[in-house]
Amino acid sequence: MPDLSLSRAGAFRHGGFARYWLARFLGSFSAQIIGVSVGWQVYDLTRDPFDLGIVGLVQFLPAFLLVLVTGAVADRFNRVRIMALCLAGEALCALALMLFGLWGSQTAVPIFITLVAFGTLRAFFGPAQQSLMPNLVPAEDLASAIAWSTSSWQIATVIGPVAGGLLYGLSANTAYGTALVLLGFATFLTITIAPPPQLKTAKEKPSFETLVAGFRYIWHEKIVLGAISLDLFAMLLGGATALLPVYARDILDVGPWGLGMLRAAPGIGAIVVAAILLRHPIKDHAGAVMFACVALVGACIALFGASTAVWLSILALALFGGLDMVSVYVRETLIQLWTPDAVRGRVNAVNQVFVGASNELGEFRAGISAGLIGAVPAVIFGGIATIAVAGLWWYWFPELRKVRHLSGRV
Repeated sequence: MPDLSLSRAGAFRHGGFARYWLARFLGSFSAQIIGVSVGWQVYDLTRDPFDLGIVGLVQFLPAFLLVLVTGAVADRFNRVRIMALCLAGEALCALALMLFGLWGSQTAVPIFITLVAFGTLRAFFGPAQQSLMPNLVPAEDLASAIAWSTSSWQIATVIGPVAGGLLYGLSANTAYGTALVLLGFATFLTITIAPPPQLKTAKEKPSFETLVAGFRYIWHEKIVLGAISLDLFAMLLGGATALLPVYARDILDVGPWGLGMLRAAPGIGAIVVAAILLRHPIKDHAGAVMFACVALVGACIALFGASTAVWLSILALALFGGLDMVSVYVRETLIQLWTPDAVRGRVNAVNQVFVGASNELGEFRAGISAGLIGAVPAVIFGGIATIAVAGLWWYWFPELRKVRHLSGRV
């Protein structure tokens, strides 16, 4: 069993991880800038909340359709090179979005097409970068690496949306140009990482069995299945991120900068909780704590949906982010520690689809619901549904409920 006590900066003793962490941060930061800018730009063009759902859908579909390929690629080929190629491709997508702005496009179609390419690159990037992390640090520093890696994304969600809102306030091209430069630097950092030893499946003859190995592993590992599916359905039903432009413009009347603050609030809460977890990791009753936090996430979503006060909306989103961080931390620790390296790419590809479904597909669900019953009822209903999911999973997955310590098998 690895020692899971978190030395606060243990993972950074390894130079490859430090460059990996910074590259991941810059990639996530750029994605947040693009996300805020695209959401505002599309809503400006169409004024239709349904199109905000389309933004999420076109980014999710590539990961869903390519799930049997992306994980297998991460297990068979050099994960560092996959990361670098994907980051370079994302930089080209940022360039394309900037060019659309220069040409003064009056339709959202070119944006959607670019987002399909962006989503495809992210589909290959996700399993590779998630599977690379355990190769960069020894087992005793893995829990620290998981916490810090998750925090890099959360830090990006704090300052990325604010920066995106401010940059888009100057111009869309300024926002996309900044993302282009940062993605280019992230690509350079990734190239400098020395490829670590990796248990590859190159000797396995490609077959349907090898492609579905990730699904098979998750299905038989009920604790992992419960953790992933809990996040999937809770956020699929409770996701409200896609509707933030509606709240910023029509309900709270705070403009692009306010939209950035709303997008940043969950990340602020998550960073606070991540700092607490680094100093005081979950030592007991991890499963029960996760279920309680998911139920409270639903309550925060419903509170945000009903709020018309800016301060209360930001507070509800910050609490949502902090509570969700606990679920993310438990889930990612279980997946990384319990999964053999030879199938880690495929397992992470499946996990990425579940996370994508809970985020991008959840945004699509939110857009459709808002178009049918209005933004406020859609968000409140989603929060209540999240609470219901936490209750159902509590009874359906007793193995997950009874998890006490975050320990893994090597």
